[in-house]
Amino acid sequence: MAHAAGKQGPKIVSKSSAGGTGAAGAGGGPPIMPLASPLMGKKKKPFLGMPAPLGYVPGLGRGATGFTTRSDIGPARDANDPVDDRHAPPGKRTVGDQMKKNQDDDDEDLNDTNYDEFNGYAGSLFSSGPYEKDDEEADAIYAALDKRMDERRKERRELREKEEIEKYRMERPKIQQQFSDLKRKLSEVSEEEWLSIPEVGDARNKRQRNPRYEKLTPVPDSFFSKHLQTGENHTTVDPLQGLGGLNTPYPGSMTPGTGELDMRKIGQARNTLMDMRLSQVSDSVSGQTVVDPKGYLTDLNSMIPTHGGDISDIKKARLLLKSVRETNPHHPPAWIASARLEEVTGKLQVARNLIMKGTEMCPKSEDVWLEAARLQPGDTAKAVVAQAVRHLPGSVRIYIRAAELETDIRAKKRVLRKALENVSKSVRLWKTAVELEEPEDARIMLSRAVECCPTSVELWLALARLETYENARRVLNKARENIPTDRHIWITAAKLEEANSNTQMVDKIIDRAITSLRANGVEINREQWIQVCSCGFVVILTS
Repeated sequence: MAHAAGKQGPKIVSKSSAGGTGAAGAGGGPPIMPLASPLMGKKKKPFLGMPAPLGYVPGLGRGATGFTTRSDIGPARDANDPVDDRHAPPGKRTVGDQMKKNQDDDDEDLNDTNYDEFNGYAGSLFSSGPYEKDDEEADAIYAALDKRMDERRKERRELREKEEIEKYRMERPKIQQQFSDLKRKLSEVSEEEWLSIPEVGDARNKRQRNPRYEKLTPVPDSFFSKHLQTGENHTTVDPLQGLGGLNTPYPGSMTPGTGELDMRKIGQARNTLMDMRLSQVSDSVSGQTVVDPKGYLTDLNSMIPTHGGDISDIKKARLLLKSVRETNPHHPPAWIASARLEEVTGKLQVARNLIMKGTEMCPKSEDVWLEAARLQPGDTAKAVVAQAVRHLPGSVRIYIRAAELETDIRAKKRVLRKALENVSKSVRLWKTAVELEEPEDARIMLSRAVECCPTSVELWLALARLETYENARRVLNKARENIPTDRHIWITAAKLEEANSNTQMVDKIIDRAITSLRANGVEINREQWIQVCSCGFVVILTS
């Protein structure tokens, strides 16, 4: 039955040949308009009772459309129901027989369109025949052949499939693999941090989400010139001028006069000054800039605000550093200064991104790597230092920074020992490593240190302090052989004898020291001897 949605009121209904309502225009000719109801009006409408025009669909004008229900097309038919054709041959007089015949015809499609010269028919010609034992044996033979051929290529196929899967996963990794390192850090997130995560989405309207920012445009010179010519020299309107003529703010002789300032000349002077500045920084022959990029960095201290300064100064400094980076991208101070500028202004993430870009452009710069390690947080800083060690395996400062990042004493010792394997000639590394050891281990390490750095007075003296009296004398004698021009070794030897109550050897050691130092061309003035005496050791000067 055809239904049409409409408002309350009189409806126009089409008649069907079956006596009921149906789809618009379905059977029995065009629909007939019914007679008007008495409620529709006293005056009879002229079109009532007339046949509907050709192509008329009731309710179409107000948007109503017809639809079909199950009662219109009748119930579903059973397989045992007879067909409509009363003259159908036996075996085809029920709906099930007709459907079975159509299915058989589809299975055995022997049409020319289903035939290929090479492969023959797409289907089997004997599919409708009986399936005998010979057919079963033939199918088993073909299946065995297929299985045998498949096993021959199985190993190669599996290897190829494995390589394709690995290649595909490398090119398109799963989201779970991409964020696996970040998911491990989720265990460190506290409950308060979870609760402080904002909700996804923005419920504000479009105008609030995309606010229109104010655009400030400089006032042209013609505006000031026009007002000066008309006797006005103010860029803003005085509130008192809006009170009317009776309250003029400048009565009588106090009325301002017409200015004689020519704004056009000011603009010309400004352009002339700009041309002079450009000519100073450009080459008169080829037009290339002759500004030294390092010269920009010398004025950074005066341009970068240390606290909340002027925004224009920050923008100028940022623009200046950007030009330096673009002019000479392999200049490490430019990247360091840019990162520190962003750090001062509070943009720590921007500073980190800039300094990491600097490590890519200047991988052999020790200062850039140290600055990157300073800006990064704990674990990330360790990764940065590890990457720096790969680029600069001989940098002492990077190894010291790596040891400072470690919180465990064992980890610090491990880092310093690894550093001493690569840089065994560094006195600073030896001193830092010895400070972390116990006295016995420090003595053993200093014995190795003086072998690697025989010209370091500090290492020799430190080893002598940890040795016994006899061993300390041997250590100081070796130190004098390696460094005959240093007075501190002689003074330490004299202090050693004095501490062990051997005062007779003190004067002899001092006399030998003066003789040896003069023989090696070392001059010790009075101030240096006074400095030695101020430390608590009395020296008898002999002429």
